[in-house]
Amino acid sequence: MIVITDSGSTKADWIFTSRDGQELSLQTMGLNPFLHSADQIEEVLNRDLVPVADVTGVNAVYYYGAGCSDEKRVHIMTDGLRRVFTRATIHVEHDLLAAARATCGNSPGIACILGTGSNSCLYDGGDILDNVASLGYIVGDEGSGSHLGKYLIRAFFYRELPDELMAAFRKEIAPDKSMVLDQIYGPAPNVYLASLATFIHEHLGSTYLQELAKSSFREFISRHVLKYEGHERLPIHFIGSIAFYFKDLLLEVLSEFHLQKGVIIPKPIAPLVSYHRQHSFS
Repeated sequence: MIVITDSGSTKADWIFTSRDGQELSLQTMGLNPFLHSADQIEEVLNRDLVPVADVTGVNAVYYYGAGCSDEKRVHIMTDGLRRVFTRATIHVEHDLLAAARATCGNSPGIACILGTGSNSCLYDGGDILDNVASLGYIVGDEGSGSHLGKYLIRAFFYRELPDELMAAFRKEIAPDKSMVLDQIYGPAPNVYLASLATFIHEHLGSTYLQELAKSSFREFISRHVLKYEGHERLPIHFIGSIAFYFKDLLLEVLSEFHLQKGVIIPKPIAPLVSYHRQHSFS
């Protein structure tokens, strides 16, 4: 039995799969070693996985996660996983490699993540060759759900939303500013900001919100994608809920920059399961 995991900052998908093709799909909260200690990771897995899955029968875990970007963070995640999957070898990789393997396959391309946060890389079909720094929701995360949420909050506070959207925001999100500020300065501001992308999507008939979203995507393209060598000839692939649900606007922005469209999928987990089944059970 092997386990393949794809974790963002909001949710984590876990697939337990055996040689004979049996699969168990589970979901936990997102785990990020920048935000969670090994003790916290262990606690979540003991609560949400152990009661429903045979963790003792797992001999390998392939974990792809947000924040697993350096030796210190990989160690935190590996430590937490090893405490639960005691008989398994643990492989921890950055979620960028998951995006690249799931979208590019064995071909060169530029793989982008637009979910709660954002990231990107240049991939040669086997390895990540380049990665423009992702600075997180406080400074960066252009094109992500948290970035869209930040744009919306600013428009609300600065009284720039059209009247009908202002009224809808007060009705559906928060009747006053204090409720928004409590969330922004709460324990998970990036997740709260990203949740506001749902409001934008539900009111996407508004030209104001269409332009707001495209402005965020333009920032992502100009600050990340255009920095990669060969961006003018390589396919630009996207993965993540924001890329998937705002696909039409994202494609408009790609066209503005004369870039080649690649695949756009919501999650990498299915192609990752195929990849690891092929390599583990062949």
